[in-house]
Amino acid sequence: MNIREILVRSIVTDKASSDAAYEANTYVFEVGLKSNKSEIKAAIEAYFGVTVLNVSTLIVRGKEKRRGAIVGKRSNWKKAYVRLAAGDSIDIYGVVDHGNA
Repeated sequence: MNIREILVRSIVTDKASSDAAYEANTYVFEVGLKSNKSEIKAAIEAYFGVTVLNVSTLIVRGKEKRRGAIVGKRSNWKKAYVRLAAGDSIDIYGVVDHGNA
């Protein structure tokens, strides 16, 4: 699997970006359903150039949705909590240079 299949996106929510998460140096990512912890660790270390201490994963079950009589279901997806070594960090928001505007 390549890095694009393993790391889908970073998750930026109130809970994921809380002070407690930053004190524990933990980041949250949506990852591929078929990726395992060692692949996630290797992908994050290669892509961001940081040292990963721990990876915890869970599968988020898709919700049932209704539109009148039609019942559908959202897809399941996998979430990974990644704890980094002290002193390492990931710039989730990115740096955007707007010039002198």
